[in-house]
Amino acid sequence: MRTPRQDEYNDDSRRSRVRGRLGGEDGILLFGTDRSSQRGTADQGSGIGVNAYLWRATLDTLSFMPLASADPFGGVVITDWYSPPSTNGERFRATAYILGRQLRSDGVRVVVFRQEMRNGAWVDVEVAASTGSELEDKVLARARELRSQNASN
Repeated sequence: MRTPRQDEYNDDSRRSRVRGRLGGEDGILLFGTDRSSQRGTADQGSGIGVNAYLWRATLDTLSFMPLASADPFGGVVITDWYSPPSTNGERFRATAYILGRQLRSDGVRVVVFRQEMRNGAWVDVEVAASTGSELEDKVLARARELRSQNASN
């Protein structure tokens, strides 16, 4: 089992530096509403809404499947159906969710769908639970690789 390092949970936000208090001048965060994001800064509309390393790593990891949709602000990547060349009558589809702006071990979730051709129709089939976890591990490994490449440049 992997133990996350402390720096994976750090962020530079003002809210994270206010520790041990229920509120500062920016108040308490309730129901996912962060008033500080509504103050209107000039650079708010730029960039992607999720961790850039996780985003790029997700795209790299799932690049063997055709891309159906990618939302960098919501952090969702949806692939189209993919049939491996070695198998006939079987296809896969994946949806990846990037869950935040920090590079954390729980920052990505991958759901895999599988169908088989039966009697001329595609039928949903159960996927091994480890399949999504293995893809998540590959995304995280690639994200760490991208971060270390960026740090060495």
